[in-house]
Amino acid sequence: MAISRDQYKNEVVDAMVKSRGYKNRMQVPRLQKIVINAGINSNWPKEALEEAIQEITTISGQKPVVTRSKKSISNFKLREGQACGVCVTMRGRRMYEFLDRFIIATLPRIRDFRGVPNRGFDGTGNYTLGVKEQVIFPEIELDKIKRNMGMNVTFATSARTNDEAKELLKLLGIPFAEK
Repeated sequence: MAISRDQYKNEVVDAMVKSRGYKNRMQVPRLQKIVINAGINSNWPKEALEEAIQEITTISGQKPVVTRSKKSISNFKLREGQACGVCVTMRGRRMYEFLDRFIIATLPRIRDFRGVPNRGFDGTGNYTLGVKEQVIFPEIELDKIKRNMGMNVTFATSARTNDEAKELLKLLGIPFAEK
């Protein structure tokens, strides 16, 4: 069950106030943004960047920013200023729409899915989930894929601890794996 902004305000906030004992509804952590970040291999041809931009645009509904390397790394065959990935940040309505599609349509398409892992928290209330290939997104057409591209999906919350963030994301509908 994925959730909209109105359901968050009515159901999730009430459940968090009840379980955590917050004195004010504004103390309840909220989902601030969702960031999708995909890296581009420097050995790939130049059209791989355009393909990545097109696929991330299809997945997120908005055009990504091209990330460039800050310094040269000879072992990775990477030069300073070379395009090394794409990144998109979603907020507001578009963020909740992506969350809904991600939970209902995308996660069940992962092979042998038993829930998302619990180890993706960073200690400050943010959760990152690695996706191995973009074919799990229903928006991507399998016939048009030339190379598999992994990506990270980061859920940035205003929670201060991992426990708060996990409870918030669980109430939003993200299915965590049982230990």
